[in-house]
Amino acid sequence: MDGKILVTYKILCKSDLNKSITLEALLQNEKVLKAIKSEFAKGFRNIDVKAAANECKIKIETQKELHSFEVDKNDFADILVLAEEHATANKLFKKDCERVELIDLETR
Repeated sequence: MDGKILVTYKILCKSDLNKSITLEALLQNEKVLKAIKSEFAKGFRNIDVKAAANECKIKIETQKELHSFEVDKNDFADILVLAEEHATANKLFKKDCERVELIDLETR
C-alpha cells in the first residue's frame, strides 16, 4: 500500500476527568435548573423545563493538547506503539501521564 496516515493522539493522565451525564440527570439538579430558568426565562413564572426521552448525553472531560505525526500505510497495525514512541521521543510523558489515546487517523 502506498501513501501515508496522519495520526492524531492525546496523552492521558491518571487525574483526568472523563464523565458523561444525561440531560435528564442534569435537569434534576436544582442549581442547574435555576440557572437555565434565570438565563432563558427571565421574568416568567411557573416555568417547567423538560428533556426529550432520547437520552442526550453531555460529556465532561479534561481538555488536552493534540499531537500528530505521519506513518506509512504499511505501519497501520503498529500505530498505537508508534504513537507511544513518538510521545516518548518528544518527551510528552510526565509523571502519572503515561498513556496514549488515538483520536483520529487520516489517510493521505
